[in-house]
Amino acid sequence: MTKGKENIRVQKFIVAIAVILFALKMGAWYLTGSVAVLTDGLESIVNVISGFIGLYSLYLSAKPKDANHPYGHGKVEFISAGIEGTLITIAGLFIIYEAVRSFIHPEPLQKLDLGIILIAISAVINYGFGWWAYQTGKENDSLALQASGRHLQTDTYTTIGIIAGLILIRFTNILWLDGAVAIVFALFIMRTGYRILRVAVAGIMDETDEDLLEDLISFLQENRDPKWIDLHNLRIIKYGRILHVDCHLTLPWYLTVKEAHAELDKIEALITDKFGDRIEIFIHTDYCMEFSCRICQVTNCEVRQHQFEEEITWTVENVASDGKHQLGN
Repeated sequence: MTKGKENIRVQKFIVAIAVILFALKMGAWYLTGSVAVLTDGLESIVNVISGFIGLYSLYLSAKPKDANHPYGHGKVEFISAGIEGTLITIAGLFIIYEAVRSFIHPEPLQKLDLGIILIAISAVINYGFGWWAYQTGKENDSLALQASGRHLQTDTYTTIGIIAGLILIRFTNILWLDGAVAIVFALFIMRTGYRILRVAVAGIMDETDEDLLEDLISFLQENRDPKWIDLHNLRIIKYGRILHVDCHLTLPWYLTVKEAHAELDKIEALITDKFGDRIEIFIHTDYCMEFSCRICQVTNCEVRQHQFEEEITWTVENVASDGKHQLGN
């Protein structure tokens, strides 16, 4: 099974569970009349909607490239995550509205014991499926699936807090605690929504992933070949799980086209071995110039004009820049 199909299979389970848990939580709210339980139920509505959106986005992102989408369909996962983050934030605002209403017009709660049991069951199921979805999303580099998993796990944490609040109300009969608990966890929900939305916007805007860039450049530095005189203008663009890497590589000017292509094959094989088949690499070759001699480690070079003086260690700062490296720069 391909990673794309596995992601879709997991998301189908997530959608089915979201529908079941929504019905369970709304049943608990009907029995108790608790606005805190309603908080949990409203977040489950978001789970259902975002689950279907996530499922569709995974279906699209798994489609192969075509004439209209030469880079694939992976960007749709960022859009899906953005919608999910927005829905979560809106749900948090609505929960706060309902909580304020409960402060103004408090109502007695009923059948708290049964309500606590029902949402406790939903918490256990949510966490299990959330963990599964998030881990699968990390393994398969799917932002949409990671967002679904994180959302379900966040739902679990809020449910645990709501259960604690209901237990406190059960023994103290302080009704305003119901609204207070709802507001606290609405803010927590909104924070999660913002974090998901922030990651989605970063992906849509092709924001640099500093950790990934550092990992790639450090790996190339460790496996550097003497003929790879200089590496610069390196960029990474994410299209869902697919990473597009392009850079400029300076090679000795006297290499034949065939020999230069062999060096490109070598560096591409290294990167693919490290990151797997989710990498697409585009390398532009530059020829070395006179100032390159001082940083070139090629031995027995018959056309060398200056002695080797110092290796320039590849770092994020100098490899991501667009100029050829030379001593003094």
